[in-house]
Amino acid sequence: METNGSRSSRALVLEEIRRSARFVLVTHENADGDALGSLQAMHQILTSLGKDSRMYISAEEFPLPYEYRFFSFDGLADVSPEDMAERTTVFLDCGNIDRNPAAVSAGPGRHILNIDHHHDNTRFGTINHVVPEASCTAEIVWDLMRELGVAPTQAVAEALYVGLVTDTGRFMYENTSTCAHIMAAELIEAGVDVHQIYRRLYEGLPYPKLTLLARALEAVKRYDDGRLTITRLAREDFLETGAEENYSEGVIDHLRAVSGTAVAALVRERVGASANARGAHKVSLRAADNRVDVSRIARELGGGGHRQAAGFSTDLSFAELVTTLRDAVAAQLASAQSPTTR
Repeated sequence: METNGSRSSRALVLEEIRRSARFVLVTHENADGDALGSLQAMHQILTSLGKDSRMYISAEEFPLPYEYRFFSFDGLADVSPEDMAERTTVFLDCGNIDRNPAAVSAGPGRHILNIDHHHDNTRFGTINHVVPEASCTAEIVWDLMRELGVAPTQAVAEALYVGLVTDTGRFMYENTSTCAHIMAAELIEAGVDVHQIYRRLYEGLPYPKLTLLARALEAVKRYDDGRLTITRLAREDFLETGAEENYSEGVIDHLRAVSGTAVAALVRERVGASANARGAHKVSLRAADNRVDVSRIARELGGGGHRQAAGFSTDLSFAELVTTLRDAVAAQLASAQSPTTR
């Protein structure tokens, strides 16, 4: 079965993989389960084909989120390979090249494979295999793997399953398709222990993450009859609880679940950034239903993502952010209610 999307781009990606000998694999900043799972799986697939593959994640992205540290990441470097300009660069799950440190090395003449499922992908690659219908980028990698005739090892199956289960919200989000369940069944047959993966991703919670969640919930504010539910985490919250920056992952899901919420937002200060630094605040957005496309809001503020999950970095103050988000949410809700858009 073939993943939906452009047959020509799929064929071109497969041709490039078969033809090229050396690759460097990169993904987006603040890598999540789909980004890291796709990265890990693609690296092992290429290695099994006899390719020289390297994974590159900028040093400032470490430590990686605790729930993904069980990956081996053999072949991962935190500095770009010296011969990076001579390698085919594969961007995985990255909607915008400007938000990736590898872009610095992506000069004229570079060959870039852009493999992604974000509907707002800017098509920055030499070859753009962008499949918005796919539940996750891992699904696209799974499809390519099958066409290449590579049988998944347990490690590859686990990496792909992590990408699938995290980007579909444990098969609860609207992007969960028939193909996603077929993929899951094949990966389980290949050796994935579903319960073990669940425990690695969602249990074994570090205590500082719990205390950070408590602070975030204490700071929740609701605006416009609750249509915008927002909270903030200051630099001090991380320092005083001993929490890593990635421990804020999952906080926003509690806000999105509140009755009456159209959009949930988490605003957090970057611990390593100065108070007045550009991009010192990172904002995560989640839509509770299809009335608001949060990727539109994020794009207007320099970020991107999916219709129901997006984010951006900004130097706006919290008060300015609240005003901006309230206006943007109100405008989309008004448009959704207009008879001309029904």
